[in-house]
Amino acid sequence: MKRHFALLGLIAAFSLASCHSEKHHHEEETNFFVTSPVRLDTVVTKDYVCQIRSSQHIELRALESGYLQEIFVDEGQFVKKGQKMFQIMPMLYQAELQKAQAEVEFAHIEYQNTKVLADSNIVSANELALAKARYDKAKAEMALAEVHLGFTEVKAPFDGIMDRFHVRLGSLLEEGELLTELSDNSDMWVYFNVPEAEYLEYMRMKKAGNGTKVRLRMANGEEFEHTGKITAIEADFDNKTGNIAFRATFSNPDRLLRHGETGNILMDSELKDALLIPQKATFEVLDQRYVFLIDKENVAHMSMIKVGAELPHLFVVEEGLKEDDRILLDGLRKVKDEQEIGVQFVRPDSVMMNLEMYAE
Repeated sequence: MKRHFALLGLIAAFSLASCHSEKHHHEEETNFFVTSPVRLDTVVTKDYVCQIRSSQHIELRALESGYLQEIFVDEGQFVKKGQKMFQIMPMLYQAELQKAQAEVEFAHIEYQNTKVLADSNIVSANELALAKARYDKAKAEMALAEVHLGFTEVKAPFDGIMDRFHVRLGSLLEEGELLTELSDNSDMWVYFNVPEAEYLEYMRMKKAGNGTKVRLRMANGEEFEHTGKITAIEADFDNKTGNIAFRATFSNPDRLLRHGETGNILMDSELKDALLIPQKATFEVLDQRYVFLIDKENVAHMSMIKVGAELPHLFVVEEGLKEDDRILLDGLRKVKDEQEIGVQFVRPDSVMMNLEMYAE
């Protein structure tokens, strides 16, 4: 009797274990979402590291030697064209000008007297010509002295913003010594390098009447409120990098941008019949990007693709996929190469409408 009850207990235990195993097996059978690439006309935004420069940025240097007597401006100050900025002690140059003025007066009197004598045929025409030459020379020397005296006043050559001072009040200046820099920030020139293939694409778009407008993303990640325009392209490509330098001009009425800043140029490029897939459907192995291709038997195969451009939540695929291929959309970490899986197909247009969800 005991043996009979033991046998029944053993059978019941095996039955429960079998039911638990079958239930666990069904729980592990999961259907994975798959979809297909979609072909669309789209706009790709290319991103280029850039250097921001003032349209005019110059060094202000002392044109005469002497002591720095006055500083009329401050670092970072906005100055107007013609505004006095520095004064070099002018006494020596004032004395030279006064001397030159006296020599002009003397030469003028001498010339007038010689002219009277020449009119009376007392002196020759050559004497009159020599007196006239001495008078002209004296006037030229006086004009030169006026220039030297003018050089002791350093004035702003254009509207701009002062940089830091390289000298201080009372400094003994040498001719040509750097005083400060001045930047005209009303318009900014932004330089960035473009690869050869993208240069050719830009030129094609420009001929079609598009492609000259660009945007600027500043260092804080915000986009500059004014749109720029490409105004110059360098003559030659860099043989080492295969790039060519572009220059875009941005209006800067609020003087937000300053000389020496960095950022990123954003340039839109139209793509015809681009093959698009969700970024979520890809993964990286050793700097190469892959997808799981699902064959007719629902077996997953790792397949390398070449990404041509990046959009929000999307990749533009240049090589490795066809429009009718099926790719794994989720659960990439749970699937292995050559593994048979259960699938549930999601229409590409539905995926495109819910990219935010599939990007999570």
